[in-house]
Amino acid sequence: MSTLTATKWAIDTTHSEITFKVKHLVISTVTGKFNRFDAELETEDDNFDDAAIRFEADIDSIDTNNEDRDNHLKSDDFFNAAEHPKLTFESRSFRKFGENEYKLIGDLTIRGNTKPIELDAVYGGTVVDPYGQTKAGFEVSGKINRKEFGLKWNAVTEAGNIVVSDDVKLMMSVQFVKGE
Repeated sequence: MSTLTATKWAIDTTHSEITFKVKHLVISTVTGKFNRFDAELETEDDNFDDAAIRFEADIDSIDTNNEDRDNHLKSDDFFNAAEHPKLTFESRSFRKFGENEYKLIGDLTIRGNTKPIELDAVYGGTVVDPYGQTKAGFEVSGKINRKEFGLKWNAVTEAGNIVVSDDVKLMMSVQFVKGE
């Protein structure tokens, strides 16, 4: 009888991106990303069911293509990067429910506030790259309410419109490299 050995996968940051979208003034969408992040995936066999997933992003690396807005997001009005330098996620379950489709459930921590979230993941496949590395790709998406994580700042325009939506869409396009 053989025992299964866990396989570790490390994120390929060069071929991955972690982005978010939030409505601004209800009429347009602002897109941002984290430039520094890390993640690992651990599996018990060759499929990804029940994979353990850990992720973190450096709040100081937030990038919305506007330095003033980025600095505001890093301030105590939003993420408070000085006291809470990382956003973290740890999976509780990763279950296949369709052809290449998974539900990822886990705990997201922002500003010291930990809440369970559910994300959709689409498995793009596994290939061996030109350098002999085995890589697996996923598209992960979901939505959170920023106020549940302590990002409470807001303002209202003269017309009564909210400046920043409470809902934040998350989109991650990630590649993992299989460990030795």
